[in-house]
Amino acid sequence: MRKASLILLGAATGAALTLIATQPRFVLDGSSAAAAAADTYRQLSLFGDVFEHVRTDYVDKPDDSKLLEWAINGMLAGLDPHSSYMDPKSLRDLQIQTTGKFGGLGIEVTMEDGLIKVVAPIDGTPAQKAGIMTNDIITHLDEEPVQGLSLNQAIDKMRGPANTKIKLRIIGQGQDKPIELTIVRQIITVHSVRGRLEGNDVGYIRISAFDDKTTDELKKALNQLSTQISMKRLKGYVIDLRNNPGGLLDQAIFVSDAFLGTGEIVSTRGRKAEETQRFMARPGDLAKAKPIIVLINGGSASASEIVAGALQDHKRATIIGTRSFGKGSVQSIIPLGSGNGALQLTTARYFTPSGRSIQAKGITPDIEVLQEVPEEITARTDLRGESSLRGHLKADGQEETGSQSYVPPDPKNDKALKMALDLMRGTQKSSAFPPRPPTRSASKWATRQFRRD
Repeated sequence: MRKASLILLGAATGAALTLIATQPRFVLDGSSAAAAAADTYRQLSLFGDVFEHVRTDYVDKPDDSKLLEWAINGMLAGLDPHSSYMDPKSLRDLQIQTTGKFGGLGIEVTMEDGLIKVVAPIDGTPAQKAGIMTNDIITHLDEEPVQGLSLNQAIDKMRGPANTKIKLRIIGQGQDKPIELTIVRQIITVHSVRGRLEGNDVGYIRISAFDDKTTDELKKALNQLSTQISMKRLKGYVIDLRNNPGGLLDQAIFVSDAFLGTGEIVSTRGRKAEETQRFMARPGDLAKAKPIIVLINGGSASASEIVAGALQDHKRATIIGTRSFGKGSVQSIIPLGSGNGALQLTTARYFTPSGRSIQAKGITPDIEVLQEVPEEITARTDLRGESSLRGHLKADGQEETGSQSYVPPDPKNDKALKMALDLMRGTQKSSAFPPRPPTRSASKWATRQFRRD
């Protein structure tokens, strides 16, 4: 029996420890199903004919295994931007990356029109220090064009031993001429959570990714803050999810659960009703009922959107910033047997507690705050979002474009953070803060809605 790991991919990376059992199945029901099956087998016969002609008649002798791998990649790429085939090495690299330590540049990417598009550089990594930004397009790696490579092949080229160099050719959004950067690879040890006190009265927690250490690091950050300030003096917490591209489904659930004491966190729904899964909060609130503000922007995707959506729906937090990326699908890692790699296959959509799908829509903040962007990088800071990706899963209803993804490097210039701190301290007022919890009757209605199929 094959096993598949549920993951959430804001860009191209991530794998989960949550396992579901799957096995191939074919159901033939009546003459129409039999006819459909016969047509499928005719198409497979056509593929076999094409394959045989290529391997015998192509001008240069091709590698049979490569032909099959390219055919598989083509099939999966035709489904949606997040489904792909991983060869054994890519699978090993993926498993290593989710531990939060790997050799490379520290960059989250996706594929768009055959080129590599930056979703977000990871905090404190060589990519961020070199000035790579969200929306940058990578056209060449070490003088070789990325056109024609699969996403996993391009990622493999960017990884490598520490202290080795790689040259990237990059086109910034709105720029005519490419720039070339030479970056030295380093061991990327991703600490996905950092905490600090803001002005001795507000706890600030930055979550940059959802890897297998995120929950433990969140608990550690909260404990460290509690040693620096008494709960009586603490006015609340700001949770910063901006430019967090996602990661592990179970970590998004655990982080949401840390601030919720009851109710649904998220549901995942596949093709069949019996595949629906619902994840519920357990009693306990690590924030001790203190007010919470969550910061999001156009680079907040997938697992980040699960956390923001759950806290928003339960009126546990006020969401500030700009509309999130809008990736509302779940990928499964399906091993294909020893030495054969794995499928990364979209198997479900996820829904917030109130039943919202954010696919190609995103999470709309309760308070929109736009940053002041330096003129020279203005065109590079608006992320187009999931709805701009070719072949994306269609939304139920109106789709939305992406939004601003710029975060000022100096916190003093960070308008969204300043708004959050002002609201916490009462120097600014908004009807959205603190969020009003539902009335008793509304809460009962909400619980029924949260559990509907």
